[in-house]
Amino acid sequence: MAAGKLLLYAGLSLSLCALGMLAVAMCSDHWYETDARRYRDRCRGLTSRRKDPGFIYIPNNSLPLRARREQKLAPARNRRQLFAMNAVNDCDRQHNSTNMGLWRKCQRLGFNQEIEALIQKGAISRCSYIKYHYSSASIPKNLSYNITKTIRQDEWHSLHLRRMTAGFMGMAVAIILFGWIIGVLGCCWNRGLMQYVAGLLFLMGGTFCIISLCTCVAGINFELSRDPRNLYSLPDDIGHGYGWSMFCAWGGLGLTLISGFFCTLAPSVQPVHRSTCPKSRQENGTVC
Repeated sequence: MAAGKLLLYAGLSLSLCALGMLAVAMCSDHWYETDARRYRDRCRGLTSRRKDPGFIYIPNNSLPLRARREQKLAPARNRRQLFAMNAVNDCDRQHNSTNMGLWRKCQRLGFNQEIEALIQKGAISRCSYIKYHYSSASIPKNLSYNITKTIRQDEWHSLHLRRMTAGFMGMAVAIILFGWIIGVLGCCWNRGLMQYVAGLLFLMGGTFCIISLCTCVAGINFELSRDPRNLYSLPDDIGHGYGWSMFCAWGGLGLTLISGFFCTLAPSVQPVHRSTCPKSRQENGTVC
């Protein structure tokens, strides 16, 4: 009896901790983080020009032979730059240090003083909401039909992955909460079947949480490998990785699975109550 109660109490306590960790992970904005300080320093060094006396800056395009060659090679170069990046043209994009969650994407504080000054002035907002509906406004203009079609298909695929991540995580939290209520009622009423059902609900919530986290990882990897590369991939000198919200969600997943194992095991450990009244049986046409 003591072992079964101990397993049940441990399972309910761990499920409550898992529920809190998953709720914190859902409400926070640190699932995925980027650090663009080295990237900005490199681009600032490339764009800086010498200002010492006697130095005259002449762009390469101003040279006559160079200008003719640039005009001939411009169309081919534009096509190549759609699917590749080099150290110069990737500085044309605006990369900032950001942290992203399920609902918002925010600028990281303490990484860029210029961005922080604009945020304090109210010129830009620190966070922007992640869209869970399709919008053609995010597709770049003035691209060929084939490239636009590829981007549109990738947008739909990325949108489905984001919806699966948020949807399965919400269902996991709801199922774990419902299982915890069933487990508490089974503990109060001493019903082994309700405790067993609570454990199964915890295991089901853990399964949904696994699906959500796997689709989140798949969505991030898909965004980094999309074409054209110069529009969606990150330069090599931008640090990126998962934040503490992702690890909080994985910790909640582990506690959920452990609590499900404890709650399903608890009824089998508890002894079965046997009735002292003998069962009636029929012998020779009479009931004894």
